[in-house]
Formats: sequence, C-alpha cells, structure tokens
Amino acid sequence: MRKIIFVLLLLISFQSQAQKAFDTYYQTSEVQPLLVNYDADKGTLTRFYTITNSPERRERFKKLNQEYLQKLEQLDFDKMKTSSQVDYILFQRTLKNELFLLDKEEKEFAQIVKYIPFADSIYQWEKLRRRGTFLNSESIAHQLFSINKQIQTLSKSVAQENLIADDLSKRAEQTVKGLQDGLKSVYDFYYGYDPQFTWWIQKPYQQIDSSLNNYAALLKSKANKSSSQKEDASGIVGHPIGRDELLRQLQYEFIPYSPEELVDIANKEFAWCDAEMLEASRELGFGDNWKAALEKVKNTYVPEGHQPEMIMDLYNQSVNFIKKHDLITIPPLAEETWRMTMMSPRQQLISPFFLGGEQLLIAYPTPAMDDDAKMMSMRGNNPHFSRATVHHELIAGHGLEFFMNERYKPYRNYFTPFWIEGWSLYWEFILWDMNFPRNAEDRIGMLFWRMHRCARIIFSLNYQLGNWTPQQCIDFLVDRVGHERANAEGEVRRSFTGGYGPLYQLAYMTGALQFYAMKKELVDTKKMTYKQFNDAILKENSMPVELVRAILTNQKLTRDFTTSWRFYNK
Repeated sequence: MRKIIFVLLLLISFQSQAQKAFDTYYQTSEVQPLLVNYDADKGTLTRFYTITNSPERRERFKKLNQEYLQKLEQLDFDKMKTSSQVDYILFQRTLKNELFLLDKEEKEFAQIVKYIPFADSIYQWEKLRRRGTFLNSESIAHQLFSINKQIQTLSKSVAQENLIADDLSKRAEQTVKGLQDGLKSVYDFYYGYDPQFTWWIQKPYQQIDSSLNNYAALLKSKANKSSSQKEDASGIVGHPIGRDELLRQLQYEFIPYSPEELVDIANKEFAWCDAEMLEASRELGFGDNWKAALEKVKNTYVPEGHQPEMIMDLYNQSVNFIKKHDLITIPPLAEETWRMTMMSPRQQLISPFFLGGEQLLIAYPTPAMDDDAKMMSMRGNNPHFSRATVHHELIAGHGLEFFMNERYKPYRNYFTPFWIEGWSLYWEFILWDMNFPRNAEDRIGMLFWRMHRCARIIFSLNYQLGNWTPQQCIDFLVDRVGHERANAEGEVRRSFTGGYGPLYQLAYMTGALQFYAMKKELVDTKKMTYKQFNDAILKENSMPVELVRAILTNQKLTRDFTTSWRFYNK
C-alpha cells in the first residue's frame, strides 16, 4: 500500500513539474491558428496578385482581411488567458490597419487613375498570363503601339501641369511601376516560347517598357515637395507625414503621448545626460567644456586593422558582466553562432556605426574613402563609444532577441521598433546603472549614445511635423550631441531615406523607457528577479511594450483595449 501511495505521489509530482514546464514554454494561444493561416494566406495571395496598386489585388486583400476579422470576432475573448487576449487585440489591430491602408490606396488611386487610362489592358493581359492563355499577339502589338502613343501624349501634358501632391505623386509612380512589372511578366512568359508573340511583341514591348520607365520618373519628379519638406542644401529628400498621421501611428504602437509630449520627455532625458556629461568632463580636467572632453575620447580610436579585435574584447567584457550579475539566460548556441563582417563603404554612408544581430557589421575606413572620411569613421567608432553599444547590437540586445524570436512564439509577427530597439537600448540603461563604465572616458562614450537617442526623438519629430529641414537635423546632431559631421549626415540620411518608418528613430529611447519603467515595477519591487524578468520578455516575442506588461502583470483586457500606460514619471 505504501508503495502504491509513493508511486501516486511521484506521478502527481511529475505531472505538476510537467505542467509547470508546459506553462513556462507555452507556445500557443486560441488565436495562433488564425495568425498562422492568415500569414500563409497573405503570402499565397501576395505571390499570385503581384501588380502593385491594381484594383484586383486591392479588392482581394480587402476580402482577406474582412474574412479574418469576422473569424476573429467569433472567438470567445472573455474566456481567454491574458496572453491570448493580447494576440486577439494585436491581430485585430493588424487587420483593421490593413483595411485602413487599403482604403487609403483606393482613394489615392481614384485621384491618379487619370494618368493611366491604358492600365486595364495591361491588367487583363497579366491576368490571362497567370494561367497561360493563348494571346492574340498581333492585336496586342497594335494595342501596345497605341498605348505608347498615349504615354507620349500624357507625358507632355503632365510636364506642363502644376505640381502633384507628394503622396499622389508617389502613388502614381508606384502604380506605373506596377504596370511595367505586370507587362514584363507577360513578356517574359511568352517571349521565346510563343513564336507569334516573339515575332510581334519584341519591338513594341521594348518601346513601351522604356516609355513607362520615363513616365514613372516624370510623375515622381512632379511631387510637390514644398508641401511636405522644406528645401535645403543637404540633398536628403524624405516625406514628412504631419501631426495627424504621427498621432495615428503612435496610437497604433500603443504610445499614449503626443509628439510634443515626447519631445518634452526627450529634453528631460537630455538634461540628465548633460549633468552626467559635465561631471565626467570635470573629472577629466576639461571643466564645463564637455565637447573638449568628447574630442579626447574620440581620439582614442584604435590603429587601422584592429577594430574587429577591439570589438571582440568589448563583447567579452560585456557578456562576462551580464553573466556575473546573472541578468539573463544566454543559450550557448546564441554565443557560438554570431559572427562578424565588414560594412561596405556605400552602406557606411547610411550607417556610419556598427550594426548587429546574428551578424555584426563593423563600420571602419576603407581605401576608397578620403582622409577626412577615414578619420571621421575611426573617431566615431572609438572604443568608448563602442563600449556603449556592443551589448545593444549583440548579447543581450539584437543578437539575442532575434535568436529567441525564432524559438519562442514565432507566430507573433507584431514587429515594432519600440520592442526591437527599445529592448536593446534598455540594456545600455541597465549596464550603466550597474557601473559597467569603468572610468570617465567610458561614461562619456555611453552618454554620447544616450544623448544621441534623445536627439533622435527631437530631430525626427520636428522633421515629421514639418518644423525642421534635414540640414537642421544634421546641425543639431553636430552641435548638440557632438557628432562628426559626415556621421551626422549618414544618420539623418538613414533616418529619412533608409526605409525606416517615421516612428523608428524615436522608438529607441521611448521603448527603452517603457522597459525601464516595467523593470522598476516588477524587478525593483522584488516581484521578479532580473533573470526572470528579462527571460520572460524574450519568450513573449516582439509586440508593443504595453502589452508585454499586460501579460507579465496578468492584466485583464477588453476587446477594444487602447493605450493608457503613462510610463514616464521623471
């Protein structure tokens, strides 16, 4: 009897441990099947309906998002765990935003359709091509000849028109490029395989392809830039989105602050950096002339050829520090498989500092650069500056977060820079608090980057609001942060023409402040250890930080949940 009782107790203990392990690595939710199927369906439709801005593609994607919104609403939200409720809220947000963007596309298309009266013919040929329908090549050749004449006439008319609103110019250019791609897909499919098509179409296709290319460039050139960006001599041309769109995107990212409030937060953080910078400057004997102290730090660059060696040393110091303080679980495979590569001179024009992830891209001079550019690169990537960001780029920042994203709740594809960049910058905050900088030079290096993140909020929002030009942003980085001018130009070019969203630059500091506020709430109050807190965040995958908090605090949510967490209290 005792033996039976012992076995039963053992089984209960085993089940309890198994359940605990299951809860720890719980990788799914009631919403997961919809998310997985939606991604697959969207991918399938994207590969089938390939022509950008075509009405057929737009209507099909509207139908897709409406269907999944209906499926989602059939789920019993109130019976879900918080983690599943978060998936519901974020998937609902995704679907509604997709429908919003499709409606915006439709409205803009209606305003630019006058520039493409020939579009329906190309759309129809591409539709027939998908299933290999035999085409009347002689008839198409005549139509192509006629369309080419239309484009020539339209081009003359457009060239004499007033400027076109910036967003409509961009939509028109994209639509013509889509038509060019659609026609190319038809040509590539039949040419050489259908003798009649090959004989009839080669010449008219070459003519119209060239005409479409020139027409797209013309429509792009007609953009009324003065309505969105003030002219300057920087040569950097972006697309400021204005206050209303900033507010919409901030709400989408669950940030309950206005652009003006975020600038105010950045200025408060800047004031803290200023005080710390002056203290370090005085310690080095430069008094209040912190820029002179910064110059001393910049000139600590390593000799040519030794940058990878220096980065490796900083990496080892950073990871050993994180392990010593038991801050997070670091899987051995993540340590084993990150690697280095050198950044091309062309990429350094946009990204003048090293970048990271599974692969660390090192920015440093090459023979193609002139002497000034070489010195700016070396000075801007000195050991004290790099000490601040090695853990941002590798472990426990981007390198570890990307590693974990592929292994924990990978169905969550709610990409947001507030999580991606905020998490990495949060580690700069934590290591500062734990005295990772060894001396005044290290502190200046770390403060330089912290000031830079404050500056990103200020210059990017002023640009998006239409208050500053790119040149003013460059000057601000040089004068207020102490950037090398070429590096400042690269930073501003990256911000506005590098393919990043309008909120990307402000997301670094804003997201880090969110994680830091959550750390105060859960770690400083002893509700969780650092390791428990940091591990838990990475196992939830990328999402707006307010909803990470909702999961970790087991917050009760509603279907129509909106942002309300005022995380900044300094």
